Amino acid sequence: MVQPSHPLIESFVRAGQGQVFAFYGQLTPVDRERLLAQAAEIDLAEISRLNRTLLSPGAAANLPLGGLVPAPYEPLPENGGDPAAWAAARATGESALRAGRVAAFTVAGGQGTRLGYDGPKGTFPVTPVQRKSLFQVFAEKILSAGRRFGRTPRWFIMTSHANHEATGAFFAARQFFGLDPARVHFFRQGRMPAVGFDGKILLEAQDAIALSPDGHGGSLRALDRSGALDLMAAEGVDTISYFQVDNPLVRCLDATFLGWHLQRGSEMSAKMVPKSGPEEKVGVFCQLGGKTVVIEYSDLPAVMQREQDPATGRLRFLAGSIALHVLDREFVRRMARSENGLPFHRADKKIPVIDAAGQPVKPEKPNGVKFELFVFDALPSARNPVVIETKRADDFSPVKNAEGADSPLTCRADQLRQFARWFRAAGTPLATDATGLPALVLEISPLFGEDEETFAASWEKINAPPALKDGLYLA
Repeated sequence: MVQPSHPLIESFVRAGQGQVFAFYGQLTPVDRERLLAQAAEIDLAEISRLNRTLLSPGAAANLPLGGLVPAPYEPLPENGGDPAAWAAARATGESALRAGRVAAFTVAGGQGTRLGYDGPKGTFPVTPVQRKSLFQVFAEKILSAGRRFGRTPRWFIMTSHANHEATGAFFAARQFFGLDPARVHFFRQGRMPAVGFDGKILLEAQDAIALSPDGHGGSLRALDRSGALDLMAAEGVDTISYFQVDNPLVRCLDATFLGWHLQRGSEMSAKMVPKSGPEEKVGVFCQLGGKTVVIEYSDLPAVMQREQDPATGRLRFLAGSIALHVLDREFVRRMARSENGLPFHRADKKIPVIDAAGQPVKPEKPNGVKFELFVFDALPSARNPVVIETKRADDFSPVKNAEGADSPLTCRADQLRQFARWFRAAGTPLATDATGLPALVLEISPLFGEDEETFAASWEKINAPPALKDGLYLA
């Protein structure tokens, strides 16, 4: 073990984590600086607390679910909701957008590995004709909102250490898709060290700590630490529209959703879709001890997943979470800075490490723990949380897997179905199959239309509408 010769090394030794610098004396000056920079990211007091609460014998392993009930939500008008309340919410949200009170926030730290794609997931081509990237789709939706409401919202994008440089270069090479570069902000997600089951921080190389992103809940800490919240406050932005990078159908700046949030004085709001079946792998909005919570599908007992509401015959625990939120700026700040804010979760993983001799080891079974934060865990701390229903077909078709469900193929089909619905609503029906999938492959830019209403308005303005054919692109 190297003798402490640096204040940071000394602090690790005092914390019982001196093994992080076991090979320090053998490293080059450049490698030493890299290791010290990684170590400086680590809050040793936080690691000590997590070891005590999540790794110690007797640490709680299962969430107590006694008294769990479905969370209330605002149903869509066609499902029994009050049309006047939905219209009022929309008007409130539109007013907030015109006033410049809203920022868009995309969690975009992932790589396209599961898609068989080499690059940041946000750069993955996803649209049917133009093969636009996920980032371009979102950029055009933000531009469209700016044109409609007279104020283009700032866009905050959380990257990761793995994709930060590539993401910035991608935007620069494409002139930020027409957005003002000064209003697009990139910042890195935080990282957490992996630890062994004994609580010791693990090394993945002699000069590298086994670090990994701190989960999508880490986005709240990253917003604060990056200075994004201060920038919002200086501009009068008090409301944040949160969405993840893999979902091109998302309404990035949904005025109605924003309006529900603002009218209710909510600190955190969420959208739900009715689960497609008991086994769908999404979290469920519930109430536990009077607080709104999201219970992960893996934590909800199978008998509860299948339970039916006797009055409707539908699933009792119906409200599926799709990671769409509206957040109050100062609530984010409070959660980011509070030790009692978001709880960390323990995940036992197979973590590539080095042994005592500095040789690489690829374990065949879990050999350590990663710590992660989940953004939905902020809901129980929020005042006046609101959950509203949304149509899956209009808001949720993620690209997660190379094949099968939630793949580029299913997402492409869902985009085409949406376009067909818009044409039909505008009085120009397309031939479709029984699922609503049109025979033609076409594409509508968000700059032409981002919903039925805006599409119909643009379509009506065309004096000589183009023929509907394969490859048609409306922008």
